[in-house]
Amino acid sequence: MTNELAVPAWLAVVTLGGLLALVVVVASLVRSVRRARSHTDALLAAAAHDAEALREQLSGIEDELRAQQAASAGTGRGRAPVAVVDDREYVITDLGTERGPRVPARVVPAPMFADIVLRESVIKTAALAAGLRRALSPEVRNRIRFEMKREVKRSRKERRLLLKQARRDLEARQRASVEVPS
Repeated sequence: MTNELAVPAWLAVVTLGGLLALVVVVASLVRSVRRARSHTDALLAAAAHDAEALREQLSGIEDELRAQQAASAGTGRGRAPVAVVDDREYVITDLGTERGPRVPARVVPAPMFADIVLRESVIKTAALAAGLRRALSPEVRNRIRFEMKREVKRSRKERRLLLKQARRDLEARQRASVEVPS
């Protein structure tokens, strides 16, 4: 007599193995979620701490401004406000701080590196050549010639005026030193 409801042994073992694997996967997922949650909580706490520090700094700055305004209001009747020199150094980058994992620079193969260096050199040389071609164009040379002529004329005129002034001064001194007897 066969029992139709009997479960083969291999099927029971596979089912138990699958359940065990499922439990292990779920446990590892729960652990990774807990780690991510604790990391997120730590980041939130750090952000809250930074925000509180910024609030304190802002309130300190506001207090300083109020004090300066009160001091200038009491002494500066009708006077223009005087600029206050701030000796603090402000940093807008976070180069000095290390946050997060450091990612190493990508390694470039030697032929690609040589290609990059040559391309950069060619680009710089082409830019220099274009600049020289533009600087030595007839229009630019003509403009330079015109400005030089204008500057020479101006300096000659100024020299003539200075020479006339010096002659007048010399003649006035000579007349003053030779007094006419009355």
